[in-house]
Amino acid sequence: MTYRVVQWTTGNVGKKSVHAIAENSQLELVGCYAWSPDKVGHDVGELCGINPMGVHATDNVDALLGIKPDCVVYNPMFASVDEVTRILEAGINVVTTSEFITGHQLGSDRERIVQACARGGSTIFGSGINPGFIQLFAIVTAGISDRVDRISIVESFDTTIYNSPATEIPMGFGYPIDQPDLRAITEKGSGIFREAVLLVADALGVELDEVRCEAEYAHTTEDLVLPGDWTIKKGCVAGIDVRWKGFVGARGVVEVRGVWTKGQSLEPAWSTDFGYTVTVQGRPTIKSTLSFEPPTDFRAETIEDYIMLGLTITAMPAITAIPAVVAAPPGIATYNDLPLLLPRGVLARD
Repeated sequence: MTYRVVQWTTGNVGKKSVHAIAENSQLELVGCYAWSPDKVGHDVGELCGINPMGVHATDNVDALLGIKPDCVVYNPMFASVDEVTRILEAGINVVTTSEFITGHQLGSDRERIVQACARGGSTIFGSGINPGFIQLFAIVTAGISDRVDRISIVESFDTTIYNSPATEIPMGFGYPIDQPDLRAITEKGSGIFREAVLLVADALGVELDEVRCEAEYAHTTEDLVLPGDWTIKKGCVAGIDVRWKGFVGARGVVEVRGVWTKGQSLEPAWSTDFGYTVTVQGRPTIKSTLSFEPPTDFRAETIEDYIMLGLTITAMPAITAIPAVVAAPPGIATYNDLPLLLPRGVLARD
């Protein structure tokens, strides 16, 4: 079966989604939404740095919905509830890498999404943007211990070369280290981690009594010039260690942690690993470390090429979920609701 998809935006993650769609034998790109006026009318392949695909970007939402695709791949960093409900009400499924897993952080807007799914007979799946596959990995790993005491997920990266101040400033980067509301800024910006905690707890069949956010910071001891004409001034935040913890009573049972640093001039100096570590404390305790590296035929011409390679692991969980989401009953679907997501259509072609 071939699934007809519309790509929603061609930013950093959106580009990798388009690359994946172009390479997948089960997917057909039939439309693309352009948020930027200067992208309207351009071939999607050319916008994403690959061969022309014969599909041109548009900002005409009615026209895209009129195509009646099986699914929209929705890649904005911050989801617009108005946009998402409009798509779902039109009877079109959505897979997204935005800050959406369970939708609980949306408050009353979550019910709007639930109702839109009911009216349209459609389904939405959010992998989360941190990236979402690691929650699934933790859930699967926990299944090989006969007793689980605690699950910890750690994402750790030096993001110096990542050109995305629009997504990192909301986390707390660039603020004065003594900013009074810094913790609140980070808590809001990393709120998707709370949904990740809830997802893992739900997989364990546990109802949490409390989820709370803790954060520590490091500042740069010199002006730090970053890609995108962005400078973090001396004395401002260039390292964030944020931990979202879920508790049953007084016992922490799930933790999702992000450790992100920029540059070599941090105070205090942090040692940053590169990749993901999942620890299932139990019987037995299982510790798994994931990292990624370029394929043997990879040829990079710019730093951006390396960054885009890394963004593949953010884009792919949503792409891989498309067949399962199309087949799912209406509503909000998570990893706990869907069958095992199979990597169909991705085997390299001769």
